[in-house]
Amino acid sequence: MKTAFGLSVPENLEDVCTPERCGLIVYDMQAAIVPQIAEGADILARCRELLATAREGGFRIFFTRHFFLPNRAAGAGQLRRAMVWQRKDDPMATKPLFAQGSAGWEIVPELAPREGEVVLDKLTMSAFESTFLNLAMRDAHLEAFLIAGIALEVGIEPTVRHGLDLNYVPIVATNACGSKSNEMRERSLTTLKETGEVIAASAGELVLAMRRR
Repeated sequence: MKTAFGLSVPENLEDVCTPERCGLIVYDMQAAIVPQIAEGADILARCRELLATAREGGFRIFFTRHFFLPNRAAGAGQLRRAMVWQRKDDPMATKPLFAQGSAGWEIVPELAPREGEVVLDKLTMSAFESTFLNLAMRDAHLEAFLIAGIALEVGIEPTVRHGLDLNYVPIVATNACGSKSNEMRERSLTTLKETGEVIAASAGELVLAMRRR
């Protein structure tokens, strides 16, 4: 940790991976999402380990849940996304993949949020867009976040980049972030690492860092 102008400037994982400075974001580990990727069970196991360690260490914990508005209430952006994701050439032929309150929208039971943990519902890919996540983290004087979940190239990367713009230190759990393919995972991780500002570490490394405290 370096100091300048009365400020502490973090440099590495050890500097930021403490409950006073860092929160855990469990990204979209929902019943309708986890089974969509082949490695879903492995990602779930690693997220479960990170979550247990964060709970033991007193880290603030945030879960995100994606949902879709009913088509009648949706805008052009959601309808266009639905056409792309569902491979339809007519927005009237699409349907919301999972709505608030549906079984698929729920966090998987193995990671069920506990009292004192925060759940944020979102329509966007970035967990910071149109949610209270930034306000909650700022109010708690958090400077960094550790993120794991599904999917790296779809929503985690936008969240990390948005977090950088908000001057957080993002920590990506490299083997606890699911992807559609290994090629997509490597491409996303490579571009994030090339910023020089994102900390990338395995779930095992992060568990050790959290427990050092």
